Amino acid sequence: MKWVLVGLGVVATVVLCVVAVGMLLPRDHVATLSARVAAPPTAVWATITDPTTFPAWRAGVTRVEVVRTASNDLSWREYSGDDSITMIVDVSEPPRRLITRIADENLPYGGRWEFQIEPDGPAASRVVVTERGSVYNPVFRFVSRFVMGHTKTIDTYLRALGKHFGNEPTPTIVVAPGSAHGV
Repeated sequence: MKWVLVGLGVVATVVLCVVAVGMLLPRDHVATLSARVAAPPTAVWATITDPTTFPAWRAGVTRVEVVRTASNDLSWREYSGDDSITMIVDVSEPPRRLITRIADENLPYGGRWEFQIEPDGPAASRVVVTERGSVYNPVFRFVSRFVMGHTKTIDTYLRALGKHFGNEPTPTIVVAPGSAHGV
């Protein structure tokens, strides 16, 4: 019985430490990754702005529902397992700049993704994705920072995008001079 109480005490201490550290971490972060994709900007643009094709090239996205907003902005709901997330396009400047944001307000996180697409040779593109995220729950904040890392989702996305065009990109972290990177 003594070992059970000691075990419960250790678990409680770990949980309290995770919550305390999570509360001390900043709610907001910025993370940027870049990758070379073997497709011209127009092809990259067509792929990242057609959510109906996401399940074909993004692992984990099982289905997508396109939703039109009152202002007729493009919006969609991505499903992965039992979870869903609604995204909306805030800025669309084909084929070079796209800003999307999480439209759901009931999630423990939120934020925007900015895509910059530039030519990188005759038949390739440099794709830069910047996440300006917020993690509201201190436990999720701890996990996002120390377990997953703020760049994990962007890395997975860029690798899937590159694979869709037949190459295996290696995303690299981009750090703006004078800014703290949310790795």
